[in-house]
Amino acid sequence: MIAKAIALFKKDYHSELRTRYAINSLAMFIIVAISVILFAVGQEKLSEGLAGGLFWVVIFFTAMSGLARAFVSEEERGTSLTLQLIAAPSTVFSGKLLFNIILVFCMNTVIALLYAALFESFVIKNFSLFVFAFVIGNIGLAVSSTIIAAIIAKAGAKGTLYPVLSFPILLPLILTSVQLTLFALDGTSIEDAKFELAIVVSYDVVMLTVSYMLFDFIWKD
Repeated sequence: MIAKAIALFKKDYHSELRTRYAINSLAMFIIVAISVILFAVGQEKLSEGLAGGLFWVVIFFTAMSGLARAFVSEEERGTSLTLQLIAAPSTVFSGKLLFNIILVFCMNTVIALLYAALFESFVIKNFSLFVFAFVIGNIGLAVSSTIIAAIIAKAGAKGTLYPVLSFPILLPLILTSVQLTLFALDGTSIEDAKFELAIVVSYDVVMLTVSYMLFDFIWKD
């Protein structure tokens, strides 16, 4: 299973290198979103709360612009039936999830570096808390985005349906991640933020479990 999942990841990786659809979409949205924020703010200094909130707003909408391609591309190329024949549903989901996790981490690392360089108020005082929240938040974002992409792959209005389904599912993760980012900016200890960390970890576990349980039915329907 692991070997086949890695092979599927490599297929998506090489396909993305050829087309650069998701990479170009993500890069353009990151540049446009941060540029708009910079022009809107002007010479004013953002508060820490606003900077942390806008950080995750950019992450959310950037994810909406590129992560839907995980399964949509298979439907467009007509290769979904081939995948159903040669690989188990859990293997397909694992390969797609691995690709999305790496894509999400690369995307959000770029956003975090740009924020730290361009916004004076985005200064992390508790780096350990920020990294921990960043990692578990990105995993939750990748898992949710992957299963949602599988759900909307066979729908007609894919571009419209993806953000509509994503918003209520990702809202608890985004709100808690915003709070954890504010804690990291304020220098709050990990001990004081353990309740919010537990929420995000629980979210990741629940979404991962539900995704593997339901993907078999979603993929074959």
